[in-house]
Amino acid sequence: MSRFDPYEHLNVRLNPDGTITRLNKFPTTEANPGVITGLPTVSKDVTVNPETKVWARIFRPTKLPSNDNTVVRLPILFYLHDGGFIFHSAASLIPHQACSSLASEIPAIVVAVDHRLAPEHRLPAQYDDAVDTILWVKKQALDSGGETWLRDYGDFTRCYLGGRGSGGNIAFHAALRALDNHDIKPLNISGVFLNQPMFGGKQRIPSELEYATDQLIPLPVLDTLWELALPKGTDRDHRFCNPLADDTCKSKVSAIGRCLVIAFNMDPMFDRVQALVQMLVKHGVQVEARFDEMGFHNIDLVDTQRSQALLNIIKDFII
Repeated sequence: MSRFDPYEHLNVRLNPDGTITRLNKFPTTEANPGVITGLPTVSKDVTVNPETKVWARIFRPTKLPSNDNTVVRLPILFYLHDGGFIFHSAASLIPHQACSSLASEIPAIVVAVDHRLAPEHRLPAQYDDAVDTILWVKKQALDSGGETWLRDYGDFTRCYLGGRGSGGNIAFHAALRALDNHDIKPLNISGVFLNQPMFGGKQRIPSELEYATDQLIPLPVLDTLWELALPKGTDRDHRFCNPLADDTCKSKVSAIGRCLVIAFNMDPMFDRVQALVQMLVKHGVQVEARFDEMGFHNIDLVDTQRSQALLNIIKDFII
């Protein structure tokens, strides 16, 4: 693998100033604030932080459940997209479709965070953006003139943070920051769901070695993504990458309360996720671990049955 070029694999070009040129053009889609026949949700874009230019896309189901002609308030899901910290946005087609499915099938109000990307903005910028979005929703809850979809249909006492891949990492760390450093009332974080979350470490572990040549995320690519995302001068045992190596981080995880963790056995990061679950359980977190022995990282993006199965698992966790 010495000749393998991770930048070529990622289809990015590293620039002299440390930024990257992204050569992939991933499809995007506009929000649809008005009902469109055949679509189960409506969506709108809102500005979260004008200074950092962070925004979010809010999804609401078109068919709202009711009880005695009173609209039932829906859980609020903060969703963090995947992309290895360097790709995608809340407008990317795959995250948009995932959020629309979550909103319509759970049903829920979904707030998809459009966080800044590395390496132009290294960690913890993405955690800050997620927390800013949580605090923005808190502001809407306290403002009589706040965002109507949230105030009219959302249940601020039933909030969840979740994401896939790097988004799972962001959801995990953002939950710790929000619960430890901020007064988020009247919001209440009822749980965190991590779909194939991205974690790492300096020492190689069995799943990384066994699947070092994985077609999607071979080991040199994972290493490169961390080099682009972590604060300069740090290594893969930094708490952002390897929370198990940081005692302070471990001491805070009990605040999470409930956590759903999904992983597939042929994912190079599978053993990392297993170790994370063991750490969470040891510190008193109520964990639901859903591990599949047959499957690879991002299998749910190419297998519709797996995608629906994961959606049902998340739905069961939230309801």
